[in-house]
Amino acid sequence: MSILVTRPHPDNEATAEGLRARGHVVLLAPLLKFEPVPFHDESEAGYGAIIVTSANAIRAVAPLLPDLDLLKLPLFAVGEHTAAAARDAGFAEVIVASGDAAALRDKVMQGARDKRVKKKSTLLYLAGADLSRDLGGELGAEGFSVVTQTTYRMSPVKHLPREVCEGFAAHGIRAVLHYSRRSARAFLEAARDEGVEISALAIPQCCLSETIAAVLRDAGAAQVAVAAAPDENALFETLERALRSRLA
Repeated sequence: MSILVTRPHPDNEATAEGLRARGHVVLLAPLLKFEPVPFHDESEAGYGAIIVTSANAIRAVAPLLPDLDLLKLPLFAVGEHTAAAARDAGFAEVIVASGDAAALRDKVMQGARDKRVKKKSTLLYLAGADLSRDLGGELGAEGFSVVTQTTYRMSPVKHLPREVCEGFAAHGIRAVLHYSRRSARAFLEAARDEGVEISALAIPQCCLSETIAAVLRDAGAAQVAVAAAPDENALFETLERALRSRLA
């Protein structure tokens, strides 16, 4: 019996390693594909800090960072995973929020109060093409000037791997882990197209946030569990509880 991980590559490999360390068999079905977007910064503003909501934004611009003169700036990261990618890319001053965009907004506001960034300076938001909320607009409403640069997109994957379809057909998959609303929607569409939707939704769907969970509930999933915090350790604990509940 396997745990299905829908997280995109390469982050899914670390997730699989963590699950195997807990004794699980893992199947990988990345439902979104990372595609960098050419970075063209035409702003003449001198940036005071950088804000990032995904490690993918760092990966997309990493080869350009030495020439962009950005590594000396403080960087506000949505969570520890993104912060680690920023440190690996060469950022020395990384301020870490607690895992979601609202927490990141509050962390930037606190940074201004703590004089880590000047409120009158311009913030560079390295973002994905599809945003779940208007973080730049929210900070703008608080008096910040934000330049949003799209650095990557995540494109839906249309088909599930054959071994995953066979796993659903044979009732060999115990639970599914979901990391974003877009990948959850892609999962539903792929499962429907492959004819395994009923089997796919009959098992626990473990979600990183309530907004992701809503996508699965709306599709008819009855066993939807939400992590207590937007981080992977909390998601793993949610998975363990869901599996124990099925055995009870």
